[in-house]
Amino acid sequence: MKSLKELPMKISKALVFDIKRFAVHDGAGIRTTVFFKGCPLRCKWCQNPEGLSPKRRPIYFKNSCIHCRRCEQFSRENQMRYENDRPYFNRKYTGDFDNLIKACPASAIRYDSEEYDVEQLIEKIKEDKVFFRDNGGVTFSGGEPLMQGEFLVEILKRCKVEGIHTAIETTMFASMDLIKKVLPYLDLIYIDLKVFDEKLHEEYTQVSSKKIKERIRYILESEHKDKVIIRTPLIPSMSATDENITSITKFLIHIYPEVKYELLNYNPLASSKYELVDLEYGVNIKYKMFNKEEMQHFYDIVYQAGLKNLIKE
Repeated sequence: MKSLKELPMKISKALVFDIKRFAVHDGAGIRTTVFFKGCPLRCKWCQNPEGLSPKRRPIYFKNSCIHCRRCEQFSRENQMRYENDRPYFNRKYTGDFDNLIKACPASAIRYDSEEYDVEQLIEKIKEDKVFFRDNGGVTFSGGEPLMQGEFLVEILKRCKVEGIHTAIETTMFASMDLIKKVLPYLDLIYIDLKVFDEKLHEEYTQVSSKKIKERIRYILESEHKDKVIIRTPLIPSMSATDENITSITKFLIHIYPEVKYELLNYNPLASSKYELVDLEYGVNIKYKMFNKEEMQHFYDIVYQAGLKNLIKE
């Protein structure tokens, strides 16, 4: 039986929290990156905390707030509380927040995402089609795009009809049935393997790495293996350890020695987003990006373990 975390969101519309145009780091060429809401993981270092919840939620922008307290005046029972000169939204509230958004005269309260049906989203993507030459295209990211899996399958099919190159950024923490559905419609597959040790992975992400490794093995033993780039985000004191990088590299080589592998430097800038969603960043703020020498140290570990197709910054 599949866990609730594994089950895709079966909806006729997708919740999208951002669409980034002219992206150059989410695949080859110039791309449009679509960020889907919802993720089964809770990584302590998540770069997009606004994409974690599968629900459409309000976000508070303190720099826009004029502290008129109209949100408090128009709030429903158990919807929010007003403390420290700002609103705090009840995460367990099951209704909408339209009343608060309409009541705010300064647009300090906004939804974190927009709904799109397949036709609306494909038209949005096609607006940038002229820029997709030279291997550009669309990348589906998140959150975890497979959380909205049935919608993802349909939008991928439409992209193929339109001749648009498709990529995904995923943990592959989803059912095998869904993975088999999406693979034929993907041209490029970025898969995160963050921490090899199952207990440590669960400590840092709240899910085991076992299923992720099983799905990586399946794909790297399939006809889709040359579409894949495995990524490890380098998080100080968590994933950025010699033991972790060595274990991941040996695991990949054992399955497919020609696999492409990328180490992502730590990005501390995401910590500023956490206040927007009333969450706490899980990495010590003292940590900075790794310098060239430190990155080279991790590259050397990969090379020494025997993997040659390493993608470097």
